[in-house]
Amino acid sequence: MLASGQLDSLLQSLGRFSEKLAVLGTHARGESITTRSAKIGPALIFQRMWQACCIDKVLTDLLKGRRFEFSIERAIFLTVLHRLFAPGSDRAAEKWKDEYSIEGTDNLDLHHLYRAMAWLGEVLPKDQQNGATPFAPRTNKDLVEESLFAQRRDLFTDLDIVFFDTTSIYFQGESGATIGQRGHSKDHRPDLKQMVVGMVVDQKGNPICSELWPGNTADVSSLVPVVERLKSRFGIGSVCIVADRGMISSKTLLEVEKRGWSYILGVRMRSSSEAKGVLARAGSYAQVHPKSDERNDPSPLKVKEVWVEDLRRYVVCLNEDQAKKDRFDREAVVASLRDALGRGDKSLVGNKGYGKFLDAGGKQFAVDEHKIKEEARYDGKWVLTTNTNLTAMEVAIQSKQLWMVEDIFRSMKSLLDTRPIFHKCDETIRGHVFCSFLALLLRRQVEDCGGPQKLDTKMVIA
Repeated sequence: MLASGQLDSLLQSLGRFSEKLAVLGTHARGESITTRSAKIGPALIFQRMWQACCIDKVLTDLLKGRRFEFSIERAIFLTVLHRLFAPGSDRAAEKWKDEYSIEGTDNLDLHHLYRAMAWLGEVLPKDQQNGATPFAPRTNKDLVEESLFAQRRDLFTDLDIVFFDTTSIYFQGESGATIGQRGHSKDHRPDLKQMVVGMVVDQKGNPICSELWPGNTADVSSLVPVVERLKSRFGIGSVCIVADRGMISSKTLLEVEKRGWSYILGVRMRSSSEAKGVLARAGSYAQVHPKSDERNDPSPLKVKEVWVEDLRRYVVCLNEDQAKKDRFDREAVVASLRDALGRGDKSLVGNKGYGKFLDAGGKQFAVDEHKIKEEARYDGKWVLTTNTNLTAMEVAIQSKQLWMVEDIFRSMKSLLDTRPIFHKCDETIRGHVFCSFLALLLRRQVEDCGGPQKLDTKMVIA
């Protein structure tokens, strides 16, 4: 039977019922087969996260009564998934999807993605503008945030403490209809129009909401409206806001105290005479975190509580490792300055690092020893002010949690590649940035499911 080839014929006949053998047999005969492969990992994982966060349900509910010839929910999911796995322009998302198996996205074109983002940024009717900030109207993305919070809220969900910070994102070309304005650029691009993005995060690091304002909105003017909006949007009775020193001015602090809100705020040490007095106060520090050689241990931290006129409470924080670094950096700058002055190289005197320690009051430039001594007072230190009943240690620890917001902004602007923005219409711009917010929400959900390690989307099986 082997010699006659009957066995081969029998196996070949049976191979018709096996796709695998059919492919191998065709390949063995040298015949070409047209095939298409699609990656399933990204959609498989994040579709489950999408549903676990109830984003699909929220979008579907909000879209009831609206007639679109395509699925807005699928277009938004595609945009968010693209941000997580292949950050880049929205144009790239249309081609990127061809390599992946993503349910319900086969017939989506680029203009569908733009229309979906425009819907997210669409301004709500006048009767739904209650609670809007002075800087921006309420839009559909606000309804999404509020509904998502309501979906996961239970008897044990509260926002006793929230963290707030802002950043700026610049525009290219003629982008940014009215939301694009010139202001203080944290990207060091004062030549370009920008928008301000604010983010509120809870104690667990979950993004709660985002605020999108014109680029000339000052940080110190945004804190009070944000808290007011949090209370009205999410039905919060009391909230403690944690923010850095860029958010605070004497006027802002008075307004916050007048409203009876709790706060933990950073203090501008160098520009506040009262803060300088607080630093000069004698007193021993209490240890929060000891110095450790273990890489994963928290940074060393000591705290000292200071009261001014029994009315204002401050907490001075000290990181001795940071103090050593600050001293080393300053000594390096001063040594370089002395060398430059010794050579008479006045072109280096305009350096900002040099200017901090330069005495320009005499006939010749000289090193200001008083400024060096004054700057040493700030080594490794930062000052907080609070009206809470938390201990000094708890205040310092809560303040350090503000890094979560900073980490979110780094992810939004680098990993998710939100910037630069090329859209012209405010509605599409709002939707573009909000898709990054949803991507961060999914990323946080995966981190919660997978443990404390941060998610690297490149490691997800494709």
